[in-house]
Amino acid sequence: MRYLKWILRIILVTAVFGFLHYTLPQRDIVRITDTYEKRIDFGTNSMFWAKGDSGNASSTTNRDVFFIQAFRQNDKPMIYRNEDTGFGWPLYFKFDTANLQAEASDMISKKNDAAPQWVVVRHYGWRNEYLSIYPNALSIRAIDDPNIRLIPWGNIIRLTLLAAFFWAIWVRWARFRRARIDPKVERIDDWIDEKLGR
Repeated sequence: MRYLKWILRIILVTAVFGFLHYTLPQRDIVRITDTYEKRIDFGTNSMFWAKGDSGNASSTTNRDVFFIQAFRQNDKPMIYRNEDTGFGWPLYFKFDTANLQAEASDMISKKNDAAPQWVVVRHYGWRNEYLSIYPNALSIRAIDDPNIRLIPWGNIIRLTLLAAFFWAIWVRWARFRRARIDPKVERIDDWIDEKLGR
């Protein structure tokens, strides 16, 4: 029974960590090399894409999606999708897909340029080549130095507030259990012991 509890705890912690890692915004320093639009047929990975009615399409099995191709400083490619999130999950309320695509097109820079243009791409989601999953770009801003240190203050504040919220719930539950549940369980145990003559 002890192993089952630990397995369930590990599964729960992994699920919460995965959910937070997917939905909280992240930032990458990249060099944009191309932007394009592609018709996507949604299949088993459709849960990783924005809702069909976030933009102007509704209940379609395929639609055009903007993409942004980029390279990291270590010359590894990174591809972002560029979709409106609308009022769905996660709650980023992104409605400026076309504007973001225009900004990305304006910041295209090649590897052999004298001074390549580096940008910070704020996004959520994961990149998985085998499942064709792409992170969704939320914003782009140009930077002068690709070696700047990005401190995720927004995520630090969000995680602190989330931890405080769950700690407050746990403290209240522990007090409630000590005050209401434990005494009743003890009375039931005493009653069982009395009936059984222990």
